[in-house]
Amino acid sequence: MTTILLVDDDALIRRALTLALERIGHAVLTAENGLEGARQAREAAIDLAIVDIHMPEMDGLELLVQLRATAPTLPVIVMSGGDQTRDLSLLKDVKLLGATAALAKPFSLDELYGLVAAALAARAPRTG
Repeated sequence: MTTILLVDDDALIRRALTLALERIGHAVLTAENGLEGARQAREAAIDLAIVDIHMPEMDGLELLVQLRATAPTLPVIVMSGGDQTRDLSLLKDVKLLGATAALAKPFSLDELYGLVAAALAARAPRTG
């Protein structure tokens, strides 16, 4: 079973995505901000991170940079539901920071499942 770290400050989104990911067989750890997400990434063996961009404490871009520094092969899907002019172009740019994929909110479960499957398939097996 793969373990996914889901980091989003919106409790409803965390709950909905957790249920959706568990339904297809993944274990899900959740965090409500980037600081909590960074702590969980250090303490748990995770196979994939799904990170929102706009969060309190530490935003998703800062978390992405930290994850790249500490776990360079960890797939990271970055998501955001911001406005058309700012965040969608930012979502394109997150790949320059090392994101595996970007997902614009709202998205379908099929889109999410497809990106999760592709990211996990491309990841090298976890050791240790």
